[in-house]
Amino acid sequence: MIVAKNLRKNYTGFSLNVDFKIPEGRITGLVGKNGAGKSTTIKLILGLVKPDAGEIIVMDTKSTELGVKEKENLGVALAESGFSPYLSVAAIVKILRKSYPAFAEDKFREDCAKLHLPMDKPLKEFSTGMKAKLRVLIALTHNAKLLIMDEPTAGLDVEARGEVLDMIRDYMVEDETRTVLITSHISSDLESICDDIYLIHNGEVIFHEDTDIIMDECGILKVDEETYRSLDQSYLMKTVKTSYGYSCFTKEKRFYLENYPGIVVENGNIDDLILMLTGGVR
Repeated sequence: MIVAKNLRKNYTGFSLNVDFKIPEGRITGLVGKNGAGKSTTIKLILGLVKPDAGEIIVMDTKSTELGVKEKENLGVALAESGFSPYLSVAAIVKILRKSYPAFAEDKFREDCAKLHLPMDKPLKEFSTGMKAKLRVLIALTHNAKLLIMDEPTAGLDVEARGEVLDMIRDYMVEDETRTVLITSHISSDLESICDDIYLIHNGEVIFHEDTDIIMDECGILKVDEETYRSLDQSYLMKTVKTSYGYSCFTKEKRFYLENYPGIVVENGNIDDLILMLTGGVR
């Protein structure tokens, strides 16, 4: 569904240099620290900026050449909706009706009522959570084949986050060929919804794995210096010096559990992945 080949984009003080592939029918998470290159990647995918080298293919078309047909199959939820804060949802309905032949107006109105989004209030009177739910709903409402979402749950409370994530899950259940690319700083959201994760750091993809493998097979060894020296370090990806010795990130926690029964091995998660792989010394 999305393929980046030798993709390059240079700014003053920052260079993006990535390759990745997002297949049809999956929810893929893009994670990384602020300034890692997530937003630049999203803009390149959407054709909002042109690459300096390489190319990105979206639904079999270069991102810089997306036409009406491709855009009708693309749903986008960015930090801002793109609509004037003085518009009401009712006014937005008229715009969506003209913009998308597949706009499901009846369902959109039903979902607005279910999510307590008033039709006649201007967007400037909406809360952060209401705006976020509306952005996602607008992205979903024309049954797009590809959904791209940048921080859709940022700043939301637990209840609102749950509602947004349920909307994404329902969207995928309706059609297994649909595809989602989502960025988020909230690792628990990605753990609960994504099939796989790309970690980007300093403009490069440094890790890619299925979420199930991250949760089931990754781990953190916590060992003193003497134990660390005795370890087979073949399967350690990153190591950080600590007050007690070393904290080590591995994708083979079962190896260490089976061969070193006395050491502490904690389950890894996406937060650990980001912290260790972007901050570890090895």
